[in-house]
Formats: sequence, C-alpha cells, structure tokens
Amino acid sequence: MPAIHLLGWATGALFFFYAWILRVAPSVMIDEMMRDLAVGGAVIGNLSAVYFFGYAGMQVPVGMLIDRFGPRRLMTMAALGCVAGCAIFALSAGISGVAVGRFVIGAAAAFSLVGAMAVAGLWFPAQRFALLSGLAMMMGMLGGVFGQAPFRLVVEALDWRGAILALAMGGVGLAVAAWATVRDRPHEARASAPMLAGLGRVARNRQTWLIAIAGLGTTGPLLGFAGLWGVPYFVTTLGIDRTAAASITSTVFLGWALGAPLIGWASDRIGRRRSPFIAGLVVCIAAMSVILYVPGLSVPALMALCFICGFGGASQIVGFAAARENNPPALSATAIGLVNGLVTGAGALFQPLLGWLLDLNWKGEMAAGARLYDAGAYRTALSVIIVGCVIGFLCTLAMRETYCRPLEQQ
Repeated sequence: MPAIHLLGWATGALFFFYAWILRVAPSVMIDEMMRDLAVGGAVIGNLSAVYFFGYAGMQVPVGMLIDRFGPRRLMTMAALGCVAGCAIFALSAGISGVAVGRFVIGAAAAFSLVGAMAVAGLWFPAQRFALLSGLAMMMGMLGGVFGQAPFRLVVEALDWRGAILALAMGGVGLAVAAWATVRDRPHEARASAPMLAGLGRVARNRQTWLIAIAGLGTTGPLLGFAGLWGVPYFVTTLGIDRTAAASITSTVFLGWALGAPLIGWASDRIGRRRSPFIAGLVVCIAAMSVILYVPGLSVPALMALCFICGFGGASQIVGFAAARENNPPALSATAIGLVNGLVTGAGALFQPLLGWLLDLNWKGEMAAGARLYDAGAYRTALSVIIVGCVIGFLCTLAMRETYCRPLEQQ
C-alpha cells in the first residue's frame, strides 16, 4: 500500500481531531459567552447545538458527494470552510453572527470523519475498515480531550474570541495537507447511479435506521454530557473549578479514544458487529446511572466511571462498519453519512433539550451575570441521556448481524 494513502487517511483523522476541538470548545467558555452575549443556559445550549445542525444536516450530502466525486477536493474546501466559520464566530458582536459562524463550522467539519472513512474504504482492505475507523475516531476523541482542560487554558490566556481565532489557523494547515495527501479513486469505480436514487436505496433499508438510532444512543453521554453540560454539572455538585471539572469530563473522550480502535479491532477479529454494540450500550447505561444517581462519589471514581462510559460508547464504531456492510459498496459513504447524520444529531437534540430542562428547573439564582442551576436541576435534565441509551440498546437487539462481510457476500 503506497505511503501516500496512509498519509491521506491520517489527514482525515487529523481533520476529525480538529473538528472535535471545535465541537466541544463552548463547554469550557460557557460563563464567558453568557456574560459577553447576555444570554442564559437555553440560548447557550442552542448556540452550541447549531454546530450539530450544520454537521448533521450535511452528513447525507457529504456521503453522496464523496461517493460521486471523491474526497480530495471536498476535504480541502471543507477545511477552509472551518477557517471561515471560526472567523465569523469570533468576530461577531451579536448572537446571530456567532450562531452563523457556529453553523458554518459544523457544516464544514461534516467532511472530516466521513472523509477519513472514505479514504479507508477506498485504499485499504475491507477487513481493516473497522480498525482504521476506530483509530480515526480515537483521534477525534483526543481532540475532545484537548478541547477541554487544555483549551480552557488557551481561553484564559486569549479570551474566548481570541482562542477561536487561534483555532482558525489550524484549518489552513489541514487544507494544505488534504490537497497534498488525499487521493480520489478512479472515476470508473465511483457511484454511477443518480445520487438521489442511491440515497433512496440506503434510506429504505431498515437496518440503516436501526444502526443510526443505536448510534444516537451512544452519543448522548458524549455530546450532551461530556460535550457541554458535564463541566458545569461537576462544578455544581463537587464545588470544583471549571478546569478541574473539564479534567473529569475529558476522561469520557479518553475512554472513547481507547475503546474505538480496540472495539473495532475486536469486532474485525471475532467477525461480529451486533454483540459489541449491545455490550457497549449496556455499559453506557450502567455508568451514566451511577454518575448521576449515586451520591458522594470521589473525583477518581467519577473519572473512572466517565472513562468506562466513553469506552462503552465507542462501540458505536462498529455501527459504521455494519452500515457499510448492509448497503452496496458504491453507496458506502452515503450509508455512513446517513448514519453519522443521525448519530451527531444527538448534539442538536440533547444539548438544547438539556439547556431547556435546566432553565425549566432554574430557581432564579445568578452569579456575575450567569444563571446558576442546582444539582437537582442537572440530574433531572441529564436523565434524558439515559433514556436515549435505552432506546439505542433496544435498536441493537433488532440489528441484523453481517459477520463483517460486504452485502454481496452475505
């Protein structure tokens, strides 16, 4: 296998690392944004979720476009789109401009994971797909870790607007790397049917939707909890500062980072997709329940539980492989895009929903212009995440086992 293809896959994985920093950045600058923009929790939740409206909304078009045109030009332009979105986000004085910038960032970042998976599917053996996808997911989770406590230090040094502008510079380097290393497949190997016809075939497949909803269940703890509301929850319940709280929630990302390649490798090795997915959701449900409902846990215990929850959620990676194996090979990026759209739609669902529930249970307390929510309000709101995990678990029970074989070999 030529080294250029490995570099192209690595560029896609690095793009996903960058996308995750952008994704979770608001979680460590909530107070600054509430004060600067004079808004409450529901507005911040919706503002953070705008990323996911752009990201999730673009997943299906991204998959269809990559199946049709290949990843090279699309990933290059998407990295530059992140640069533009960061500039709009950081330089806007009002909430509307900030929301537009956040949407542009999400829409451009939509090409990251699907791009990395597309390169893996184009240039590497099929039996390595789950492992390479897991390694790309690991890079994203490490980006989530960097976007917590380390990025909080950047915010403290530069203020939140300056920190976002610093992130914009990373997009420039990614655009150069994508153009230099990513290669498209030969034209004759691309999808030849009309794009909408291919999408219709994928969307009519019941298995695609079961996998997508199951993946959404694993993403609730990641995006709703670790990605936004976990930091203020631990600040409130433990009485610690925001940087320390971010260190706890970052272990969710570490669990995903370790779990994704290991579970992907194990799934390839045992020739099963369904059983690892089921086990992962059971772990998520158990860990989140203990985090929320068992009082008096120490910081090390909470870090361990967050890590376990993230490790279980990483079983989502086998869902992408199962979606690819349940649909025609020429429509693999379309299938992955559709699944990833609903999976990342968890952020658009959970982040504002949790913010709305927090506002609903707000007792009227404020500090330095920011709303304060008590522990009871957080536990009531965050219980929704466990409900999502249970729904995902039920979907995995109805999934068809592919035995790690493409559709035509089943």
